[in-house]
Amino acid sequence: MPRHYNVLFLCTGNSSRSILAEAILAHRGFPTFSAYSAGSHPTGYVHPQARATIEAARLPTARLRSKSWDEFGARGAPHMNFVFTVCDNAAREVCPVWPGQPMTAHWGIPDPGAAPPDQLERAFRDAFATLDRRIGLFLCLPVESLDKLAIQQQLDRIGRV
Repeated sequence: MPRHYNVLFLCTGNSSRSILAEAILAHRGFPTFSAYSAGSHPTGYVHPQARATIEAARLPTARLRSKSWDEFGARGAPHMNFVFTVCDNAAREVCPVWPGQPMTAHWGIPDPGAAPPDQLERAFRDAFATLDRRIGLFLCLPVESLDKLAIQQQLDRIGRV
């Protein structure tokens, strides 16, 4: 039976990019991976276009919510194996210390919520496609057989795809 891994996607507002990533990995990585998302300054809502994009991909949205990264640093929170920042603001912020020192990488994605209204749907589709491709590559890594340094190098490469 393969080992189970917890993955946290971070963004400042936790309303768009990190939510998209959580939904994608929760679907594609099950049952080996559990996906979570959070923000340093959560908006408190999931962007409606993020929800629409996830629904268009026929992925579940019921458990998605905007939440603070403090939830994942609290006692009793799941132990994270991987932490990915998906926006440049979150990558520059001082992140909490995660127990167990998970592997980290920055997978910067332009903010689709900042697109003009007439380009919003396309911006979300593009962000979803980029995250889906990166997560697909991540899922192809033989994490059980690679050492931590080799995995870290591969994660950094995926972030440049």
